[in-house]
Amino acid sequence: MKAVICKEYGDFHDLAIEEMDNPIPGPGQVCIDVKAAGMNFPDLLLVQGRYQMKPPTPFVPGAECAGIISAIGEGVSRFSIGDRVIAYTLNGAFAQKVLAAETSLAPLPEGMDFDVGAGITTTYATSYYALKQRARLQKGENLVVLGAAGGVGLAAVELGAAMGARVIAAASTEEKLDLCMAHDADSRINYEKEDLKAAIKDATDSKGADVIYDPVGDKYAEPALRAIGWNGRYLVVGFAAGEIPKIPLNLVLLKTASLVGVFWGAFAMRDPAAHAQNMAEIFDFYQKGKIKATVTRRYGLDDFMQGFEDLANRRAKGKLVLISS
Repeated sequence: MKAVICKEYGDFHDLAIEEMDNPIPGPGQVCIDVKAAGMNFPDLLLVQGRYQMKPPTPFVPGAECAGIISAIGEGVSRFSIGDRVIAYTLNGAFAQKVLAAETSLAPLPEGMDFDVGAGITTTYATSYYALKQRARLQKGENLVVLGAAGGVGLAAVELGAAMGARVIAAASTEEKLDLCMAHDADSRINYEKEDLKAAIKDATDSKGADVIYDPVGDKYAEPALRAIGWNGRYLVVGFAAGEIPKIPLNLVLLKTASLVGVFWGAFAMRDPAAHAQNMAEIFDFYQKGKIKATVTRRYGLDDFMQGFEDLANRRAKGKLVLISS
């Protein structure tokens, strides 16, 4: 089979496609013929050696995919050869075949295409865990989403709207904000042209944000936190803009606000039952038309480098998917 190989941590331009032996499932595992794999910013960080987890090299990147089970290992009972599934793999999905634990699988919902299924786990599961379990977002609350046109950001916009919040999308270009408005945002902030703190205050009628969803960090974090409301929750999701911000903690004290970490991957491994319930609710949102789960760009496996270029240069809008076969 063909696979994208990371031989050592560093520049993603050093990645290459190579031939590998087909994987053989062990106990509790299945082998999936990959139809599509989601591309996410953590994939880039992982290759660079900048992510929370560091698999031993060489490894195949790619944390999520959708495809068809082609082989099963001993003890697998919930799935059979030929089943259409979605899998969270941690690594290995940027290939024509991948091994996945049975516990990491979900049936591909009826009517959902492989490319949509491949891109729904990391972004929507991260954002739903953040909004549901970590922020306990309530209907009618003001939700500010930074980096709102990116993969997790756009998922947060859609899920926030589905949960009944008033969603304020913040992004760096008018084109990105147009996309957010088409995905159910209620209002918009261009934080490259507007003062972010003042714009959030204006958008919330001076009340401040009840919840701030931040996957970008850097220079945007502090002005956003300065616009948080009383008892607000600031979700620390990631640092796509580069620098990890250093926050004056008196800002939290003055609003009795909470800084809340969001590490969905660890949550999914520690509490698979709760993760499975979240995924069932996300699928329900999709089938009822409350979220769109739009794939905005597709790449062939041989064109994987362009996907990494778009992630690295923050050109990604919505979900990027690698088509493997």
